[in-house]
Amino acid sequence: MESDLRSELSRQGVMIVSLEALYNWGRSNSLWPLGFGLACCAIEMMAASMARFDLARFGAEVFRPSPRQADLMIVAGTVTKKMAPQVVRLYNQMPEPKYVMAMGACAISGGPFKQGYNVLKGIDRYLPVDVHVPGCPPRPEALIEGLMALQRRIMRQRLTGPERPRHLQAGEASELPVPTLGARDIEPPYHAAVWRPPRVARAS
Repeated sequence: MESDLRSELSRQGVMIVSLEALYNWGRSNSLWPLGFGLACCAIEMMAASMARFDLARFGAEVFRPSPRQADLMIVAGTVTKKMAPQVVRLYNQMPEPKYVMAMGACAISGGPFKQGYNVLKGIDRYLPVDVHVPGCPPRPEALIEGLMALQRRIMRQRLTGPERPRHLQAGEASELPVPTLGARDIEPPYHAAVWRPPRVARAS
């Protein structure tokens, strides 16, 4: 009976949705990325916003020049240890709710420069990454697929209960410690609340 009523109201132009669904729909379709790039992946990010791929179809074409106006950080390219503190600082300046997308092999794991002493082996060591977009570099279609995956994730979020997002949990910090360049390496080597090194089981 309820489905019949919904169907009849829909035919008359009346939509019935929950407040949670409406809230998540509004947030997922109005993502404002932060306009900055680190390496060659940023060229693909720019191409995704042009007319051929038209990122505007997904409500994410408004690249903001200020982190205080953005809610999506696309880490596009190689993150050097010298640049990592600046990326975390930009993340801290973004208002909640905010999301992070690691675009390209370099941002995910260091890519072809993983063995280099000056390249961070994944931005997820310092920032909570919501979506990984693999490739070297990933094409604009891959970035759009990553954006759609983030939209689906936002649509599944609950406003109440233990599974609610971080910005709705009292006492959860919205800022993360900014790493510094030490005498030999970046310190700390990772943020423990975000990432922990995998345990290696050694045969006895």
